[in-house]
Amino acid sequence: MNSSFWGRREVSTPELLCGRTADYTVKHEHFILLVCSTIALGGVLKVCLRNSEATVFLILSLLGFMIGKLAYSFVKVHRIVYPLLRTPSFSLYCYFSPIIIFLAALDVDFHVLKNVLWKVFLIGLISFVVAFSIIGYVVLKFNKDSWDLPSCLLFSMILSTTDPIHSVKSLESIGISKMYTDMIRGESMIICGFTSIFFGFFRSTSLHISTFRELHVIMGLCWDIFGSIICGYLCARIIQLVLTDLFNDTITSVVLCISMVYLTFYIVEFLAMSGMVALVTVGLNLDSLSFKPKMELTITKFLIMFSTIYQHLIYTFFGIVIGCGKNSYLGFHTIVFMFILFAAVNFGRLLTTVLVSPLLRQISYDYNWRWGLVIAWSGIKGVFSLLLVPGIHKLANHKTESPQMFILYVQAVSLMTMGINSYMMTCLARTLGLCAIPLPRQMTMQNVIKHIQEILKNTITLLKTEKILSSVNWTLVEEKTKIEYIIPFSRVSHDDKKEESPTEEVLIEEARLHAAMIQMSSFEEQFNNGTLSVEAARILIGATKSYCPIQGKFMSINDVSTYARSRSWLIKFKNMLTFLEYHKDKASINLYENNKFLLFVYHIVFSEEYEYAGHVLTFIYIYPMIVHIWPMARELNVSGLMSVNYYFVFLYIVRSALKIILLKRKYFRQFWNTLDFVIVLHGIIDIFCIYFVKLRPDEFALIQMTLIMGYLRIIRFIPLTKIIIPVLVNIVDVQIKKRLHLMYCITKGYAKSQEDTKLLIKQISGRESISQKLYEILETNKQDAVKELRLIEHEGRDVVIALKTKQAVQTVFNKALKNLAFLLSRGIIDKPEAIEINEVLLAKIKALDKFPMAIPPPTPDKYLHNIVWLENKDVLIEFFKERAKLAHFDYGDVICKEGQMPEGIYLIISGMAILRGSPPTFGIDSSLRSDRESNTMLTEYCTSGDIIGELSCLLKHKIEYTAICETILQACFISMEDLYEGFDVFWPSLEYKIWLKLALKIAYQYFESSLIDEDLEFQKCVGFNLAYVETLSSYNKLAVDNMTMKFVIIVYGSVIDTKTEVPYLAPCILPKTCEQVRGTSDLSKLLVIQASKPPQNTKDSEAMGSAKTVFEPREQLIGREKMSW
Repeated sequence: MNSSFWGRREVSTPELLCGRTADYTVKHEHFILLVCSTIALGGVLKVCLRNSEATVFLILSLLGFMIGKLAYSFVKVHRIVYPLLRTPSFSLYCYFSPIIIFLAALDVDFHVLKNVLWKVFLIGLISFVVAFSIIGYVVLKFNKDSWDLPSCLLFSMILSTTDPIHSVKSLESIGISKMYTDMIRGESMIICGFTSIFFGFFRSTSLHISTFRELHVIMGLCWDIFGSIICGYLCARIIQLVLTDLFNDTITSVVLCISMVYLTFYIVEFLAMSGMVALVTVGLNLDSLSFKPKMELTITKFLIMFSTIYQHLIYTFFGIVIGCGKNSYLGFHTIVFMFILFAAVNFGRLLTTVLVSPLLRQISYDYNWRWGLVIAWSGIKGVFSLLLVPGIHKLANHKTESPQMFILYVQAVSLMTMGINSYMMTCLARTLGLCAIPLPRQMTMQNVIKHIQEILKNTITLLKTEKILSSVNWTLVEEKTKIEYIIPFSRVSHDDKKEESPTEEVLIEEARLHAAMIQMSSFEEQFNNGTLSVEAARILIGATKSYCPIQGKFMSINDVSTYARSRSWLIKFKNMLTFLEYHKDKASINLYENNKFLLFVYHIVFSEEYEYAGHVLTFIYIYPMIVHIWPMARELNVSGLMSVNYYFVFLYIVRSALKIILLKRKYFRQFWNTLDFVIVLHGIIDIFCIYFVKLRPDEFALIQMTLIMGYLRIIRFIPLTKIIIPVLVNIVDVQIKKRLHLMYCITKGYAKSQEDTKLLIKQISGRESISQKLYEILETNKQDAVKELRLIEHEGRDVVIALKTKQAVQTVFNKALKNLAFLLSRGIIDKPEAIEINEVLLAKIKALDKFPMAIPPPTPDKYLHNIVWLENKDVLIEFFKERAKLAHFDYGDVICKEGQMPEGIYLIISGMAILRGSPPTFGIDSSLRSDRESNTMLTEYCTSGDIIGELSCLLKHKIEYTAICETILQACFISMEDLYEGFDVFWPSLEYKIWLKLALKIAYQYFESSLIDEDLEFQKCVGFNLAYVETLSSYNKLAVDNMTMKFVIIVYGSVIDTKTEVPYLAPCILPKTCEQVRGTSDLSKLLVIQASKPPQNTKDSEAMGSAKTVFEPREQLIGREKMSW
């Protein structure tokens, strides 16, 4: 294992980090007590010194140093620390570094970092080289200890490493932009990766520093870098799969996450690669969507807890190691050299900042010299340098007598940079105004504060109305709940009472940034609710973060589509195939009309037969190539192979020459023509090589070159791929269409985010003009997204149906889980029962992963069963199935328009339509409704299974609303002629049942509260006669028996009480005092709901018989004749 830490020499006696060996029986019983005490003391110090972590590390280091000195003098103390002294340095590195580096990488926003990844990589490389050069020169020049060259180089390499956690901790505490913190942390992780890889080479047992081979080093570096990245990516996918499992609880997820981190590190190190690079890759590839909802916060807290404990232990342990060494090596020069190293570290950081300033300006448009000063102090050293430094002594050619000095210098520089540099970064950022909140954001914060104050005021006003709180001192409550918030880091001076109002461009830019944050929050919420897949949510969030740094850019759906296509390997592969696809570059035939020879050549070269002849020639050459590769056959057919080769090259020369004559400069614009020219050049060089070998058969190099050129004849078969490329393009197109569900999900999630953002416009900006402009932008983006949804649904209707169906099922299960949690919280069900039900629901949700990718649209005959008035009877269904037609409508199409005569009824199979129009007249003349006029427009949504146009077809009246498609809609259309033909064939029941269905719908729509106790399903009303419809024409009368009729509801037309002359207009419930009514309109329909237990007497029976005249055929005929008239 060339670059692995695992390859270590086997020794019979343990090699100590520092101090003397044990001359007593070793016991480990008290070492655990030391560890627990250090953890407890570190926790107490962290609580007491919240804002000074460097002080905590300094105290723990001094405490460890004192324990080490006691161990150096007393055997009893030495027994306690001896297990630490004999612990291999690489073991400490394996124990502590995985969690810390994983936490640092997990905190980086890779969506932002990947846009500038190569620039950050270059910055890290320059920083490492500059720091290594300066620190190396200082160590070689000013160090008085007897260190050899490898020790000096390794020591310089370690001090060049920047801590990825503490280098940005002080900046995060004062609210610096995450772009800068991620950039600094990314640079630090790159340097840590370099250092770990180089240490892997130095630790190898099979190599020595003086015997490195260039090729071996290059291959080892490639293996370390690319192998570690690939392993890290694969492990990240496995961890994501484990953490998103629905059946894992919180404890299981935390344990699996931490164990997978260590397992990844150890496996990669065992494979002779860099575990640190692999964990950096794992952390960068995990984001908030890689965890279950609210799980990321819990796991991050555990990681922070372990990281803090590990850092406390590291500083304490290495303080003990330093104390166990001899005091004779500590002197005045030691302290001076510490400050020299501190100055060298910061000077190297300053020089790096100056060198990479052009790159930093490209990364961020607001970078300036102020940011340069702050970044110059960010070279903080930490635990990674400490964990690597013990290995210097073991890797040195000449062992030094004071190995603890390596640790002392690194730990001292670490504490100095952690204290001084952190303070300088914070002080400079505040002094130079880098952490000041701009005025537009201050205005936004003030709007939020006002909103909170209004909520508090409204809450107090509401509480004052409660009787139980009548004795509360509300004056004191209002005084205690008063908020006086001073905005931190404000740029507004206390002396300046007036400041220029920010321009509209500045305010709209601030509003744009807040809108982007709201959209990302909406994407995460949709993902947590199950309406957005993880891939779609990750693309949407990534696109938002990619376009967010572009000043003035509001992300549109076209931008999201472009971002998604750029991430799709299918699109990239198709673009490559499109580039390689062969297209004939024909020259104009008019150029050769005067030249018969060129005209003849033109017709030959650009003919299909000429192309196929070239492919046949290439296929024929397969057999000679096989013979050439087979040594025994080649020796037997040397002359024949040479003749075939000459013939092939000659034909290719003729072919290329003819095309060059015709196309001239255009010849090289086509990739395949360039390839043909390369094949010709190769063939000529190959022939010359064979010729020179005949002249000089003793030249070994010439023979080798000829053999290589012979094997390179394989490139002559590359043009055959021209035949395969069109087939591959078609296959890729099919696969791209299968990704339509992803694009539909992305577009739908984007439209929902625009809608969510519009609801919070008032909180984003308090200025009306900005709010209106932002509203218009969001509305335009939403409409563009809706149009894109329509196009996607056109392209893959079966895919969209499957996706919508899956989302509907997911929504139902999510609602069930919320209700289950509510019932459990209220104690309605016990916890064991809730767990069992929860597992059942989770199993159902998990089964949705196998949901079909495409579901064909339903056919009309399937939906005819859903028409209630057909009663699922085969005779009726077959009758209308033969006459029904399938109608398709696009988004925005008008199905029927207000004021037009109906053409038939539309049974919606899939999609949604909105009905807009004036309030329904219910057959009442406008003069009679003067007291009930309303300006409220009718707005009603119709979805799958609803019917449009029933009432207008029954009455043969004009349509009273306009039906507009909200989505792509598919409907089953039954024309009015076919409908009335059905009335004649199935007379009189069919028309009556349609009226009964409409009457029940109107009754429930307007009188649901009165009918809440009634079970008026259509099938029961027909089967058990629970309700029926009475038809009254003008001047026809109906007796109302309150004993047998529980409710009499006018659903269409108007009637008048014959006794009191009081008119009743539909929709209306007749009062109990009404005994008889008379129709006053041409047609009136009354829904009669019968009492549950009608008395059995003659008079009631006669009344019932009179009421049931609706079933008399002649009565129905009169009503129908009136309608036709």
